[in-house]
Amino acid sequence: HNPFTYRNFEKQVTRTMTSYERGEKPTNGKFLKFHHITFYVSNAKQASSFYTTRMGFQPVFYKGLETGHRDYAHHVIRQNEIYIVFVSPYNPGESHLNNHLMKHGDGVKDVAFAVENLEGIIKRAKQKGATIVRDIWEESDFNGIVRFATLQTYGDTTHTLIDRSLYRGSFLPGYAPIGEDALGKLLPSTNLDFIDHIVGNQADNEMESVAKWYEDILQFHRFWSVDDKQVHTEYSALRSIVMANWEENIKMPINEPAPGKKKSQIQEFVEYYGGPGVQHIALNTQDIIKSVVNLKARGMEFMEIPDSYYDILRQQLKSSKVKINEAIDELQKHKILIDYDENGYLLQIFTKNVEDRPTLFLEIIQRRNHNGFGAGNFKTLFESIEIEQEKRGNL
Repeated sequence: HNPFTYRNFEKQVTRTMTSYERGEKPTNGKFLKFHHITFYVSNAKQASSFYTTRMGFQPVFYKGLETGHRDYAHHVIRQNEIYIVFVSPYNPGESHLNNHLMKHGDGVKDVAFAVENLEGIIKRAKQKGATIVRDIWEESDFNGIVRFATLQTYGDTTHTLIDRSLYRGSFLPGYAPIGEDALGKLLPSTNLDFIDHIVGNQADNEMESVAKWYEDILQFHRFWSVDDKQVHTEYSALRSIVMANWEENIKMPINEPAPGKKKSQIQEFVEYYGGPGVQHIALNTQDIIKSVVNLKARGMEFMEIPDSYYDILRQQLKSSKVKINEAIDELQKHKILIDYDENGYLLQIFTKNVEDRPTLFLEIIQRRNHNGFGAGNFKTLFESIEIEQEKRGNL
């Protein structure tokens, strides 16, 4: 059985997805950008090493026994504007993080945002009934003061809001700088610049309530959506709503499975993760071909895309006004996907799962005047994942 034979959906999908107006600018606070992502892992030293060697990050900060922190080890890595923190427990009796690991395996615990007017945002969140995991607190060092608060979002995932307006340091208080990774000088640069979006998978029929949470609590707005009439294969389907802050530089797509003949990859995620959680992190680059060549040289593995995808693409581009700067042959060689409209295009590629559980993966994305999420590629990607699912015996 070859799942790649039925096609010609890209045009139709691009036409039928929905875009939204962003509405009134919130007056009670501002979301500035993604600040960092926190992973809970069983071995932070080794997990951070995977991202430095394979993905081209640099180790930058550490917090642990040697810095007077007795309970948890924190390893912080950075690439341009992207910061990731890996946290592991030291003590066998520790329950909070160990329970999270037993249930979910290694995964994203917290997506942190830099904000202005933390009080205003938290006051509204309380009025609207948000679960406050930790109310406003302060941490300081010689670089100044940072204020934090943490909210519960989908599943066991949280959002920490960070006000750095009184802080001069490059990251956060309490961390010790660490030296460069020696491999960094030997391996090619991957040129990943910032977090483009972070996707959360929900169980069936939970997407709408999660989208509403972002609207009510954080005053995000609906930016874009597709439903299962637009994104489906022979076997499975998905619905997705993208939530964004008012400035639209923070985007949080929310997915749910839709009923199909067989198990959706969204459902597979929810089952193996033990509930809703972060499915993938998209990292933005200005030169995806160079990034992918160098990521592959470092040993990253990506989803396979059939040559038929590029045959159809060449046909469709003949009738489009959009000008693609990259050679289609080059994109095909590196298995990079393309989505476009009359104004511009995006290029994207997805890694294979980065955990043993079929949960988290990463996306590399380059945008040229195109703010979409590759709706025209959802089906191709789904089919590609279904081949992997079949290998795992989970389709």
